[in-house]
Amino acid sequence: MFHTFNRGPRRAITAVALSCAAALTLAPAATADTTIKGSNGKTATITVMGTSDLHGYIENWDYFTNAEYDDAASNDVGLAKISSLVKQVRADRGEESTLLIDNGDTIQGTALTDYYANVEPIDETGELHPMAAAMNALGYDATTLGNHEFNYGMPLLRAYEEQLDFPLLGANVKDWETGEDAFTPYVIETVKLKGQKPIRVGILGLTTPGSAIWDKNNVVGELRFLDMVEQAEKYVPEMKAAGADVVVVSSHSGPSGTSSYGDSLPVENASTLIAEEVPGIDAILAGHEHREIAERFITNKETGEQVLLTEPKQWGQRLSVMDFELVKVRGQWDVLSASSELLNANTVEADPEISALVADQHQQVIDYVNTAIGTATETMSAAESRYKDTAVMDFVNKVQADAVDRALEGTANADLPVLSIVAPFNRAAVIPEGPVTIRDMAGLYVFPNTLFGVEMTGAQIKDYLEYSAKYFNQTAPGAPVDPATLTNAGGTPDYNYDMMSGVSYSIDISKPVGERIVDLSYNGAPIDPAQRFAVATNNYRQSGGGNFPHIATAPVLVNQQTEIRQLLIDYLIAQGAIDPTNFFEENWQLTREGEPVFN
Repeated sequence: MFHTFNRGPRRAITAVALSCAAALTLAPAATADTTIKGSNGKTATITVMGTSDLHGYIENWDYFTNAEYDDAASNDVGLAKISSLVKQVRADRGEESTLLIDNGDTIQGTALTDYYANVEPIDETGELHPMAAAMNALGYDATTLGNHEFNYGMPLLRAYEEQLDFPLLGANVKDWETGEDAFTPYVIETVKLKGQKPIRVGILGLTTPGSAIWDKNNVVGELRFLDMVEQAEKYVPEMKAAGADVVVVSSHSGPSGTSSYGDSLPVENASTLIAEEVPGIDAILAGHEHREIAERFITNKETGEQVLLTEPKQWGQRLSVMDFELVKVRGQWDVLSASSELLNANTVEADPEISALVADQHQQVIDYVNTAIGTATETMSAAESRYKDTAVMDFVNKVQADAVDRALEGTANADLPVLSIVAPFNRAAVIPEGPVTIRDMAGLYVFPNTLFGVEMTGAQIKDYLEYSAKYFNQTAPGAPVDPATLTNAGGTPDYNYDMMSGVSYSIDISKPVGERIVDLSYNGAPIDPAQRFAVATNNYRQSGGGNFPHIATAPVLVNQQTEIRQLLIDYLIAQGAIDPTNFFEENWQLTREGEPVFN
């Protein structure tokens, strides 16, 4: 099952959904390598633009800070900026010689997309999803399923698919019962040049198989996820047989060859493997790993041909631009050369047409995140969280531990004790007594980290806490203690200091690094070095961020693919109130030779 499109002229972008029309223009014959045997000297150039991991960003806006998005590198985000880049490329290359594709993770990641999935879900209201509205207006030719497309369940995903003016691809996603294609595997765009044989561009969509684990509750009994390489081996020859002159794989999978779930499923980040193992591919638009790759060439092992690979930075920060030169050989179009570059969204202003299209929905979500969603029985500040056990950090640990505990229900690890770790990200964070807004909750957890649960032993936990305790400057017994200079020893940032719930311990700051954790206990008894625990953490730490011992190689028990700050928000909505008496326990403290540093 695939779509074939005959392309006509593309209309100018307006604030309504556009058709996916495009055509190719003939390049000057002088650019051809006329020494190619069988070539008549005729060449054509096409440009395929690509985005990846948009994660619901349309405006250059951070809903959680209620301000324009900003980071240390001065990046900008969003489809409104991407639209301006797309218009530039169409004007530069010739509008009729361009295609625009995306490779997934579009409907999750911002307060905007959460709102239209959880608060006013489009499958119930029938409202046009803002991402569908914006992508239709940009004139996308195809998108691919990302793993986060399944986060909100199949009814919402199918409603979103119906709203798109272009196909949602997923060649390795099959119906659970029949094994038939659950989504369109590929699309072939047919472009007719005046007086020339049509050029046909095939776009194959593949998605990482991890959704079978990460969204098990949403896909079990509905969908199966097959090996990406094997499905490419199946469909690329089929596309060639159907007349594709150019084959581009839109791969929601990174190039690293790694998997976060071990070998329990086919490789998670398989884009390099696809290029190496499957003949006939001209280029791969990669994604999922949130990397920035302007241009890379991978040698196919069978043919020796070079396969172009590019990956644009996530959230609409970059636009990949792939240029292909084709030459007519014995009456057929062959790819003569391929190259790619990345365009930066911070070099342009937002497209006012896209902004106008989603203005009402954008403002509705701004109003929503600034509305109280619950209350707190007392003010909880993070100001002292670096050196004291505080209720606000215990709140994060409770939510994380509860989520991991729920995820382990019904598994072989359901009986493992659950511990949790959190870092004091934001010294200015405050959950105020009285009404609490979504913004208040997000300020407590300022990074878009997702939840993991890993298995660690008592001995490993001791090592982990010792490493974390290097955050404190060594301070002799009786010496003055200044909180302003006590922490961040050796330049260690706040986000690389972890505190743990579920066990009790003291940190003796008079001792040298590696000898500071004392009285480490679980359930009132010294911790058993061999005892197994489930530890709730985030994706940054689990991937090795901070170089903490053991955690990056620990068996992964839970990879929920849900942002931790969203879990905090969901808790408040469900409970209605945050009451520290339900979770606050002073289970760790700073000491010097047994005496508390702070009373």
